[in-house]
Amino acid sequence: MTVTHVQLVSVPVSDQDRARDFYVDVLGFDLIWDNPMGPGGRWVQVAPKGAATALTLVTWFPTMPPGSLKGLVLETDDLDGDVAALRARGVAFADGGIQTAPWGRYATFDDPDGNGIVLQSTRV
Repeated sequence: MTVTHVQLVSVPVSDQDRARDFYVDVLGFDLIWDNPMGPGGRWVQVAPKGAATALTLVTWFPTMPPGSLKGLVLETDDLDGDVAALRARGVAFADGGIQTAPWGRYATFDDPDGNGIVLQSTRV
């Protein structure tokens, strides 16, 4: 095997504009692509600044209904600051916010379609 990294993760959404706005305006991701793709399709790709892996916001996989992705993990160096900033932007966190586990700290929330995201800091 010569696999070097994960390039893309498909996130199933119902509205690509709404999802793009959430990932770019709320989470602060870069918009990599927003281009037509085939008849009536569209390729929307976002990524955290400087990340090797990007997300593509998809509407065309019948086996991936919007909101069916759970456990997308995003790493942060400032969990407290990021949670505060996201709360200020209207993001609601599950379980009251930041949780502590033996491996680090984390907070969970959903994107507008209900895809489950974990924001974590593994640095103790």
